[in-house]
Amino acid sequence: MEPTPAEPQPSPRLAAREGRSPRDMLLSLLVLLVPIALLLTFYRVVLDGDEPISIDPTSAIQQAEREFPVAQPRGLDEDDWHVSSAVFRRADGGATLRIGYVGPAGKAMQLIQSTVASATLIPAEVGDSGTRVGAYRTDARVWMQYTGRPGETALISAEPDRTIVIIGDGGDTENLQKLASALP
Repeated sequence: MEPTPAEPQPSPRLAAREGRSPRDMLLSLLVLLVPIALLLTFYRVVLDGDEPISIDPTSAIQQAEREFPVAQPRGLDEDDWHVSSAVFRRADGGATLRIGYVGPAGKAMQLIQSTVASATLIPAEVGDSGTRVGAYRTDARVWMQYTGRPGETALISAEPDRTIVIIGDGGDTENLQKLASALP
C-alpha cells in the first residue's frame, strides 16, 4: 500500500492573551520616556541648561587696551547680557577686538573694535552688499546703521583712532541700540 501524504500542519499561533498588546507597548514607552523627561527637567531647572555660557573677556580687553582705547559697555544687566566670546588679534592692517554677546532676546551679537582702516573693515564685517539705511544717536556718538548679510544689521561708528562695529540679528535692532548706548 502506498503511504498517504501527510496533511499540512497549521502554523502555530499564539493565543489572544499570549501576544503583545498595545497596552504593553505603551508601558514600554513610558519606562523609557519618564527617565528622559526627568533628566531634561533636571538639566533645564537645576543646571540652568538653557542659559548661555558666559566668559570673562578681561584678558582680551587688556591686550586690546595696549593698542587702542577700548570702549567697554556699562550699565547692561548681567542677568540678561552674557559675554560668549572675546578674541583680540593683531594683523598687518591693525588690531581687532571681538566680543560676542547674547542679549536679552537670546540672540547673538558681536561688538568689534578695530584700528584697521574703516574702508577695509566695514566691507569685511558687513559684506560687500552692505548699504547704509539710517543713523542712530547716543550720548557718546552717532552710529551709521547698515544692512549687510541677509538678516543682519550693523551699527558703525568710525572714529579717528578706531572703528566700532556692532553686528546682530536684523530683527533685534532694539538690543543692538542698547549695546551701542552702553558704550561710553
